[in-house]
Amino acid sequence: MGQLSSKPILRHKFNAVWRNTILGLAVVVGGTVMAGAEAGDPTYRQGEDIFIETGVEAPDRSPTWYAPMAGKPYAPSFEMLATRGTQGRYYPYTYPATLKDMIKFHGHDCEGTIHAANNARMAFDILFPDGIIDRSVLWGLSGTSPCWSDAVAFLTGARLQYGNLGYFKDTRYSHAILLYREDTGVAVLATWKKGINNIPGEPVMLPGVIDWQTKVDTDAVMKLKLDVKTAGGTPTPYQVDQLRYFQYLHVNDILEHPLEMSYQAQVIEDFQWDDWIDPEKAVAKPHARGDIRLKNYPYRDRPISGPEATQ
Repeated sequence: MGQLSSKPILRHKFNAVWRNTILGLAVVVGGTVMAGAEAGDPTYRQGEDIFIETGVEAPDRSPTWYAPMAGKPYAPSFEMLATRGTQGRYYPYTYPATLKDMIKFHGHDCEGTIHAANNARMAFDILFPDGIIDRSVLWGLSGTSPCWSDAVAFLTGARLQYGNLGYFKDTRYSHAILLYREDTGVAVLATWKKGINNIPGEPVMLPGVIDWQTKVDTDAVMKLKLDVKTAGGTPTPYQVDQLRYFQYLHVNDILEHPLEMSYQAQVIEDFQWDDWIDPEKAVAKPHARGDIRLKNYPYRDRPISGPEATQ
């Protein structure tokens, strides 16, 4: 399995473009400092050989009954770059994705979707220092919970049938995500910090610890989850309502704070996909992805022109 980098990285939003083969000289990752990751050449360099217009659509941050946390000050949003149609080039613009979009894709609001989105934001700040998330170059791993795997699939464009979406071989990482950028060869593991985690018996796989006081007692939540599980699917009606309220309160509380106060991310050195993925849950014969094949295809000589003559 690839090694977790122990070098410091200072996380902030980069406005500079990629330079040579370095992924930022320094990036901040949840309060831990780690050195910039050696990387291959990116597919493009924004502002140099491609000119993507960002911020052209306002993210939908208005809270609603199914996404009350969407309006919180640190609710993440994402500037996504996609290809046009099934056999098209890159769009010249990004579109925004928010927690509301992810919740509707997943089917309901739940704490897992919010945690996964927050982790992804931490990882993307390392992988895409220009702020443009290119869905054509991403692979992703998560635990088997659909809250987490749906979030990774939605944000990355990775799919089981393409062989670039999978599940962790080591189940201790079930409430983490790993995102891999294939053009630069950089992989980032992101997870929560100790203190906001609330899964009974599951360790936090990176060393960070929160330094703020949560409104919810996470130990009480873990005990409640154990009680509900021990009840064999027949908890009391009060336990059902109490657990839902704890989860609602917890994610809204977290999003009142900068994400690096609650989450952490780390570059994985010498990353190898097969070291991390559970092969028993992978598609044995994945399909080639077609929607990105022509993303850098030449344009016609003139905007208005007919088909070229047959050679």
